[in-house]
Parts: sequence; structure tokens; C-alpha cells
Amino acid sequence: MATESDSSRELTFEIFRFNPLDPGSEPRMQTYTLREEPYMTLFRALNRIREEQDPGLQFDFACRSAVCGSCGMMINGRPTLACKTLTSDLASTIRLHPLPAFKLIGDLSVDTGTWFREMGSRVEAWVHERQAFDPEAIEEPMDDDLAVAIYESDRCIECGCCVASCGVANTRGDFLAPAGMNRVARFMMDPRDGRSTGDWFEVVASDEGVFGCIGLMACQDVCPKELPLLEVYGYLRRRALGAAFVRKQR
Repeated sequence: MATESDSSRELTFEIFRFNPLDPGSEPRMQTYTLREEPYMTLFRALNRIREEQDPGLQFDFACRSAVCGSCGMMINGRPTLACKTLTSDLASTIRLHPLPAFKLIGDLSVDTGTWFREMGSRVEAWVHERQAFDPEAIEEPMDDDLAVAIYESDRCIECGCCVASCGVANTRGDFLAPAGMNRVARFMMDPRDGRSTGDWFEVVASDEGVFGCIGLMACQDVCPKELPLLEVYGYLRRRALGAAFVRKQR
């Protein structure tokens, strides 16, 4: 049986460093080395670097289980989660950058919360009741396939990887981006929501919405929860075109 000393590699980490709050700070890449451990995740490696070499290194984490979405970053040019990435799946030189399209807090840490809060407010990402709540009413059953489709959209952990991968979102701040489109679809499908397709029309049927997508679909490729974003876009386009046809007939 191979020992750790026989099988472990020396890893080289090239990590983006910059503190936007420090006038003397300049963007740079800083190099660290670390001995690889069996089943080491990138999350664990970064914590070791911070604990053993550089306590000032900034990055975000919370759950370590690909649920909170906090540890999204560019790993060798690809947006993904540090906690879900094994160092053994990467080359011995690992380059880390913060996610683009979001405000930089420092080093690998970005502010995804403000982006998602503004997006949620913009699309009013909550159920608009069709009727007043009646605690005495009998529950209305929901079609199983529809419930599954809504659940699929609800599995988004708001990590921002899809936004970072989107060429349009990186050049246009007004674009809803894949996460925003997924949120719209979730409430558009929900039979408990009283909004009609026409109510959603101005939100999604423009180049700020679903028709601004240029079809690269990198968002689906990088989604750590493997959400069916291609199906989401197809659903929204069909609904938007249907609403446009109704408007034209008026």
C-alpha cells in the first residue's frame, strides 16, 4: 500500500491578490506551495494556506458541502466551487481568480449577495397570491411533473458560477443572466402565482432577458447543481413568444 509520502504531490497555487479598500494594494498573482493530501479539496487546501502561510488571504466558505454557494471562484479559468473540487483532479499548478461580473471584496472573495438581492427585487421573486389566504381551505393538489420542475429550479444555490460564465452578463450589468432567468421560470411555472405571462413579458422578452442570450450555454456546463438551464431558456422563449402573439392579435 502506497504511503502518503509516496503518492502525494507538491502543489503550486497561483492566487490573485488585491484589496480594493487598500490604496497601496495592486492586483497581482501570489504563489504558494503545499503538499497534497489524500482526498484534498481545494477548500481544504485554501484553508491550510491561510492557516499555515498567509492569514490575510481572503476567500469565502460556509457549508463545505456544495449547498451554500459561497466558495465559487475561477479555478484554472473555469467557475466552480472550491469545496466540490478535488486537487487530485487538477494539474499540479492551480491558478485561482475571483468570479467576474461581481463586485470584488478582496482576493478571491466577491459580493454575490448584492447582485442576487437586486435581481430578486427586479423580478419580484416571491409568490404573488392569486387569492387571499384561507386557513380553512382544502389544499389544492399540484401536478407531480410540475412540482418536480419547480423543485429543479429551486435547487439553485446562488453561487454565481453561471453568471460568471455568461459572456453577456460579463459585459452588460442590466442582463438578468442565467440565475435570474431560472428564478423567473420558477415563479412563472408556479400555479400559486397570480401573474400572467403578459405580466412577465416586459421582464424577459427583451435583450435584457431571454432574447439577450447568445446561446453559448456555458452556464449549464458550469452549474455545480447541474440545473437544466437550456430547458429553462426554451421554456421562457416559448412563453414570451406566446405572449407576443396574443398582444399582436389585440
